Amino acid sequence: MQLDQPLSDKEFKELDQFLLSDHCPDDAMTMDALHGYLTAIAVGPETILMAEWLPKVWGDGKEMPKFKNDQECKHIVNLIVRFMNEIAITLEVAPKEFEPLFCETEIEGKTLIDAEAWAWGFYEGMHLRMDAWEPIYLSNIAPMMRPIYLLGADEIEEEEMALVEDPVKCHKLAIEIEANILEIYRFWLPLRKSAMATIKRETPKLGRNEDCSCGSGKKFKKCCGTEPTVH
Repeated sequence: MQLDQPLSDKEFKELDQFLLSDHCPDDAMTMDALHGYLTAIAVGPETILMAEWLPKVWGDGKEMPKFKNDQECKHIVNLIVRFMNEIAITLEVAPKEFEPLFCETEIEGKTLIDAEAWAWGFYEGMHLRMDAWEPIYLSNIAPMMRPIYLLGADEIEEEEMALVEDPVKCHKLAIEIEANILEIYRFWLPLRKSAMATIKRETPKLGRNEDCSCGSGKKFKKCCGTEPTVH
């Protein structure tokens, strides 16, 4: 399976179900949080290799998923990397088609967007290189980062709580995030290498005799370094 091929609906559902299953730690990311996390890595100021970002998908790193076998480990990691590539390629080739993966909720007959998990995931991605993100806060588009902070930060100031106190206000912040994300992407674009090219080069950087980045404890050549199987 080529790594630049987007996930099918069936594969998307499969990854979603795995992340929510008992095979994963309780604090593993959900699909919307994962999408925000991978988006931050794709648009951010520095290249981050899979060996660093992948373990955080499973939570705090203290517990790993209970894969049935090496083949399942390789397959799930392959789905996540393709999900990452889909985000990066869309931003690079057709940025106007990029859409954050937000949840929707019905409240009093109205459909409202819930972007908290996505924003939290994005903020987690930023934390991998928080110092490197500093220039955007000193730029003229600094206000565009505020909705992500308000919905995604673990802690906000007490006086800011009123801005996220009800679903309608959170819905408006979600709309702002969707409108702002391309400007955030464009801010970093001239300052870093192509996200698409970077991701395509990630896996080969891991030597075949090194420990696999998926956290299985096995050598890369005997885990995710084997040829992917088409499912």
